[in-house]
Amino acid sequence: MNLGDLHPPKGSTKASKRKGRGKGSGLGKTAGRGHKGAGQRSGNKRRPWFEGGQMPLVRRLPKRGFSNHLFRKEFQILNLRDISDLKLKNIDPEVLLAKGKIKSLRKPVKILGIGEIETPINFKAHAFSQSAQEKIKKAGGTTEELC
Repeated sequence: MNLGDLHPPKGSTKASKRKGRGKGSGLGKTAGRGHKGAGQRSGNKRRPWFEGGQMPLVRRLPKRGFSNHLFRKEFQILNLRDISDLKLKNIDPEVLLAKGKIKSLRKPVKILGIGEIETPINFKAHAFSQSAQEKIKKAGGTTEELC
């Protein structure tokens, strides 16, 4: 086998259209652009969603519903199992950032109840799940919500 013998599999390639190469090519003279108008001229860039002046689809359809994406609160989530290994008495977002458990102080922190804690820990966070609050209180700790 030589490099000169290599060729793509049959049917996998297709010859390109040779536009503007005479009548015999089937795409001579106007090269498939039609007669006159913006589409025939160079520099014509019609946006893909342009519908020729017809009322666009996005404006014909009614607006419905409501999206909450502008108002939702995004929390940094931590489970009790992620925190139980810290062995600290007081835990707040600054401590969690220093220990590498959260990425920044810009987003609020929410503590969730997956996992167990045995030692009493005083938590300060922006939100707590009900199960997390119950487990913390059961272990003898306290929860304080930051605003």
